[in-house]
Amino acid sequence: MDATNAADLWDRVTGTQPDPTTWLVVSTGVIAFAVVVFRTAWRIARNAITIAHEGGHAVVALLSGRRLDGIRLHSDTSGLTVSRGKPTGLGMILTAASGYTAPSLLGLGGAWLLAANHITLLLWGTTALLVAMLVMIRNAYGVLTVVISGAAFFLVSWLTGPDVQAGFAYAVVWFLLLGGVRPAFELQRKRRHGGAYDSDPDQLARLTGIPAGAWLLLFHVVSLCSLLAGGRWLLGL
Repeated sequence: MDATNAADLWDRVTGTQPDPTTWLVVSTGVIAFAVVVFRTAWRIARNAITIAHEGGHAVVALLSGRRLDGIRLHSDTSGLTVSRGKPTGLGMILTAASGYTAPSLLGLGGAWLLAANHITLLLWGTTALLVAMLVMIRNAYGVLTVVISGAAFFLVSWLTGPDVQAGFAYAVVWFLLLGGVRPAFELQRKRRHGGAYDSDPDQLARLTGIPAGAWLLLFHVVSLCSLLAGGRWLLGL
């Protein structure tokens, strides 16, 4: 019986779901756009972008052979990922460059899964990533944020029907694609006014000798190209 239940669960997670209606795809995109554009909603929802940003730093740090010490998420939607290892070299460069690109690339990967009708796999996969990230969180606000996010994904995937799951999944992916564009512009504006003097682009400039502005341009290119490609997949174009 246990083997049968495990097989049924595996089939449920890896199986495909019906195509959502065009109305659902478009409406979730409009909602995500409104959340990104309107300041009050963005201040709250930006926590999800910070989770993806710091998660990107953490994953690439581990993949490049660095030791991950911990992740902190703050109520002002800033975050910090601390890793140990060689302070220079390709691993450090990739780790520093992965933060601002992570939300958009995650959104692009999510759009690919949704285009293949793997809605449940996206929900469960995201839940697993959040659980793994929770182990490395080192402050109370970060724990609260990740627990709430993980619980939302789990409850939607376990308790709701196909329509609700599809709406939730499409809204999340649209938000990652659209929300991944805004932080680089916010950082550019802060730098123009003399702030953010030790941001990721500044660290990358010190590591590579390439100006911080060039790294900002790269972040813009990645986020906008991800939005274009991911949007086409979501809309079935």
